[in-house]
Amino acid sequence: MVGLMGSGKTTIGRQLARRMGRAFYDSDHEIVNRTGVRIPVIFELEGEEGFRRREAQVISELANEGGVVVATGGGAILNPENRRCMQASGWVVYLDVPTQILLERTRHDTNRPLLQVADPAAKLNALRAERDPLYREIASLIVDGSRQNSQIAVTKILGEWEKRCALSM
Repeated sequence: MVGLMGSGKTTIGRQLARRMGRAFYDSDHEIVNRTGVRIPVIFELEGEEGFRRREAQVISELANEGGVVVATGGGAILNPENRRCMQASGWVVYLDVPTQILLERTRHDTNRPLLQVADPAAKLNALRAERDPLYREIASLIVDGSRQNSQIAVTKILGEWEKRCALSM
């Protein structure tokens, strides 16, 4: 699962994994579990570069596990090696959500260091401009993640998965 922060990667990924009978991982949660500190603390102590190094290690390990559903951090796409790992290890779903909805979903979340700025809307627009082409480049499927009911997105993803699996047999 790829997409900007607040796109629903964790919510939809967890539901998708449950319906598929697979393990679910959120790369950000894995980093927190391994370090014992929240992401804003990692950003404060190591900067974004330090966080991205940790993120790349986690994504590589999860990509090698196979048979799992993984929600990546929104910026994981920036690293070419992460993109290669994601494409090589499975099916990539891009949850595309308009900036205004992302802003509504993230406005009270203090666990998103990149949005702790004077103009979060401008920051989200800049992130979208930078990352959207990269998400699209590796996406096996692009899903409108703006709907409030995540089950609709999960059903669509599963339907596409089943169609494509049937075609490959």
